[in-house]
Amino acid sequence: MPELIRNLRDPACYDHAAGPVRVIETHISWVLLTGELAYKIKKPLNLGFLDFSSLNKRLHACCDEVQLNRRLAPALYLDVVPITGTPAAPRVNGSGETFEYAVKMHQFPPDATLDRLDTQGRMTAQQVEAIATTLGRFHTDACARAASDSPWGSAEHIWQPVSQNFAQIAPRLNDPAELEQLNALQRWSTAEHARLAPLMAARKREGWVRECHGDLHLGNLAWVDDQLLVFDCLEFNPELRWIDIQSEIAFCYMDLLQRGHADWAWLFLNGWLEQTGDHAGLALLRYYAVYRALVRTKVAAIRSDQIAGPERDAALADVRTLLQLASTLTRPLPIRLDITHGLSGSGKSTVTRNLMQTPGAIRLRSDVERKRLVGLDAMARSAGGVGQDLYTADATRRTYAHLAQLTENLLDAGWPVIVDATFTARWQRDLLRETAHSRNVAFRILDFPLPVATLRERVLQRSRKGNDASEAGLAVLQHQLDTEEPLAADEQVDIVRVDQ
Repeated sequence: MPELIRNLRDPACYDHAAGPVRVIETHISWVLLTGELAYKIKKPLNLGFLDFSSLNKRLHACCDEVQLNRRLAPALYLDVVPITGTPAAPRVNGSGETFEYAVKMHQFPPDATLDRLDTQGRMTAQQVEAIATTLGRFHTDACARAASDSPWGSAEHIWQPVSQNFAQIAPRLNDPAELEQLNALQRWSTAEHARLAPLMAARKREGWVRECHGDLHLGNLAWVDDQLLVFDCLEFNPELRWIDIQSEIAFCYMDLLQRGHADWAWLFLNGWLEQTGDHAGLALLRYYAVYRALVRTKVAAIRSDQIAGPERDAALADVRTLLQLASTLTRPLPIRLDITHGLSGSGKSTVTRNLMQTPGAIRLRSDVERKRLVGLDAMARSAGGVGQDLYTADATRRTYAHLAQLTENLLDAGWPVIVDATFTARWQRDLLRETAHSRNVAFRILDFPLPVATLRERVLQRSRKGNDASEAGLAVLQHQLDTEEPLAADEQVDIVRVDQ
């Protein structure tokens, strides 16, 4: 531990009352926890992807860190403060000549970060859903979009940090098997980048390259006072922050997979998609997830060079685990298309919520996509009744055509799909069956038969709660009962009955 950090453990160094000072070290910084306040000091490093080698560069990075993190955590980030005196006798926010800077923050319990909650077995699905909702809103409403003439988000700039990972990991690997694994990942990434380059260019033109957080893994998310706190964005390199929003979410998606939470990875991904509607970007997600796994591999490899003993062994184990995850992510998923068949209140959304997590799929909900087509939020109330506004015959045809188009794109990109809708008309079911058959994909109709009395009671309960995207009331249910086209004999081969 450097002299400065060692001496800053003395509570007398601060201009406020401080308890016993605890130090948390990462590969690029030290964080000093004093009680109510925390101070983050950047290591004087130049790692290529970041440069903190001079005092002015560290000051600039500290200022950027406060400004950028206030987008998601305005109450947490307070100021940039000088450290004066000498490393032997430092003063935080003292007078005299400044020899170092620190970011001043409100302190929250260190064990509140989601990575630690997960290690303790205290992370919940509610927190995963909060991540999806918070990030979905951030990416939709709060992220500046890259200018068309900026370098950010071009295929060439996307490749630079990807290739840099390989260059910086390889010299730190000693196991020939790990080196071969890394070489295979480099070959896959090179080929995928070439295949996806036109889509990357289109994504930039369409405004999906935005000023993101840049470092969204569970260690930078916390649960404080029953609220999600998103902190420690990537301030030191704009190239790593001005990115496609799919690259952003790939980090959290990958992190959940690494921790053995494939079900939560699917839950997170689906929740975020319902917020943003960025299904088209999923063609890039696996490429970015592999990149993110290799970012964490690089961090673990760098960390292993800085420490010794059991901590170094743990870092090297992380290198092996992350390389294996990256390799797994390159493999195609089993593809299928499931659609639902059931009237309002039959439990379709509850069952498909479970199926989208295990075995996993992208779920498309007609209640959400119908509103998205006219610019409404999923929870907005349209006030339209049967045959009105969003629920005319033409609007319904547009909705199912949109669902079919989204499904085609997702299947072509290699993702399993569940379409959650009533599918009361034969033409609706045929439309999706043809989508599956044209791609030689397994197709199922999940049938939800329930007594009418039960449906009516459930619809009433849901209407009273008002916490679901569905707007179906008793009038809608009766219209469905009056107009539905039952499953025909030639459809029986595709039916899976869902009993509840």
